[in-house]
Amino acid sequence: MGTFWSIFIILLVVLNIAGCIWLLWWTSKRRPGEPETTGHVWDGDIREYNKPLPRWWINLFYITIVFTVGYLIWYPGAGSFAGTSGWTSAKEHAADRAVAEAKIMAALAPFEGQPIDVLARNPQAVEHGRSVFAANCATCHGSDARGARGFPNLADGSWQWGRDPQAVLTSILDGRQAAMPPFAAVLGSDRAVLETGVYVQSLSGQPVDPALAAAGKPRFANVCAACHGAEGKGNPALGAPDLTDDVWLYGGDFDAIRTAIVKGRAGAMPAHEPLIGETRARLAGAWVWSLSHGDASTAGSGTAP
Repeated sequence: MGTFWSIFIILLVVLNIAGCIWLLWWTSKRRPGEPETTGHVWDGDIREYNKPLPRWWINLFYITIVFTVGYLIWYPGAGSFAGTSGWTSAKEHAADRAVAEAKIMAALAPFEGQPIDVLARNPQAVEHGRSVFAANCATCHGSDARGARGFPNLADGSWQWGRDPQAVLTSILDGRQAAMPPFAAVLGSDRAVLETGVYVQSLSGQPVDPALAAAGKPRFANVCAACHGAEGKGNPALGAPDLTDDVWLYGGDFDAIRTAIVKGRAGAMPAHEPLIGETRARLAGAWVWSLSHGDASTAGSGTAP
């Protein structure tokens, strides 16, 4: 908080307290010349008197003012003054979080360090993993882990970065950065982009113009095979997807393929180890693993839909 606003708030607080004190003093006694009654009369003889508030009532208000001053001295509430107690909402939140984290880690301790394929055979671990996934991963991959355009489906058998347990765990802990640069300038012309895109379509068995596909094959070999392989089957070490199956992260129609060639793609998954820790990452990985491997058949809602 800046100095100006701090002083402004302190002055505002002081003026409000002083105003309350003045108002109580002003209304606590009768002043000369004031009428005995307000002039209101009911039923002929019931009059409303004009008298100060009772002394005990006034004193209660003074006590609340004293309490207010003490509160503002003890707790932060007057501008940037931190208070003599040293209390902050951040410290209280951190303390509460530490208590909650200790309880959570105690509950997760039995699963610590276990491989995700082993955890996937434990229904309790899979159920915990489903909760971790729902809280941290479902925003991108969906509550059923089936993904969306630009976000991988984790419930099928296609794994861009490899399907072994360690690869899955590494994706969660360290994140992934999948970058495909634009290749329009490298290919040199719209015709070359067209031919290359049609050849990529043909790799997955889509009906295409054979002549265009044949013309695109050598272009693919010269430009794209370095990452996707000579046969287009991808390279998990680079995160280059298999182009011969029917799984398309951004769509398998020609327009989507052409956009990828011309503009490139940039997919990023953030590292989750700093966010959820290793044990919870393993549990989330176990639930994902169970979706495509079915190892936790008795896990109830933790199994694949």
